[in-house]
Amino acid sequence: MNTLSATVKALRKEYNLTQEDLSLKSGVGLRFVRELEQGKSTLRLDKVNQVLELFGMEMGPVRQRREDNSV
Repeated sequence: MNTLSATVKALRKEYNLTQEDLSLKSGVGLRFVRELEQGKSTLRLDKVNQVLELFGMEMGPVRQRREDNSV
């Protein structure tokens, strides 16, 4: 499980939501919520942000820490 999936699952449980509740409230499919919580490696960022919006969060680009910053 990755950080994103663990965070979404923890927030869902904190707010006493089922996966179905989260799906309905965020406007994404139940299958998407399940795949998100299972840590699927390829997910649409717009849909991830639809889910995170319920919790006042969003995902976006973050600079990686590495020695070679070349493109």
